[in-house]
Amino acid sequence: MRSSLQAACSLGGLLFAMHCPAADSFGPFDRIENAPLSEIWLSTGFETWHFDKYKGLNGHNPGWGMDYRYSTTLAITAGQFYNSDRRTSNYLGGSWHPVSAGPFRFGVFAGLFDGYPRMQSGGVFAALVPVISAEYGRIGANLIIIPTIQDRLYGGISLQLKLKIY
Repeated sequence: MRSSLQAACSLGGLLFAMHCPAADSFGPFDRIENAPLSEIWLSTGFETWHFDKYKGLNGHNPGWGMDYRYSTTLAITAGQFYNSDRRTSNYLGGSWHPVSAGPFRFGVFAGLFDGYPRMQSGGVFAALVPVISAEYGRIGANLIIIPTIQDRLYGGISLQLKLKIY
């Protein structure tokens, strides 16, 4: 029988595995060991499938981004894209991917966004969103889950492609 700590870590393992010293895996999930790294990835904008399909939102969100991955679990990210409200958005933040399952890495992106007219009148706002990444050699993809925030931000699932250049 697992201890209470191990059970709690299993339930919250996707976000809190780094704080669970009792286990390096949770069922099909493995904790990614944090180690120094130096990689640069370029990324595209997004293709977004909105939860509310009848709002006339823009699902094709071209743009660019760059990630500097300075450890096996942490990266700094910045970019720009044409958002679902048909405005230009910028983002700056960091990602943390502490858990993997096969080729998939699970984590979160925390950062600042702008350009959404119903969020802070288009100004800067903070966001925390779940991200699932997959990489094979020099190519990869991110699947981002965007929550709906009342009538201010329309949620969906976004796909972003990326290429490792260094």
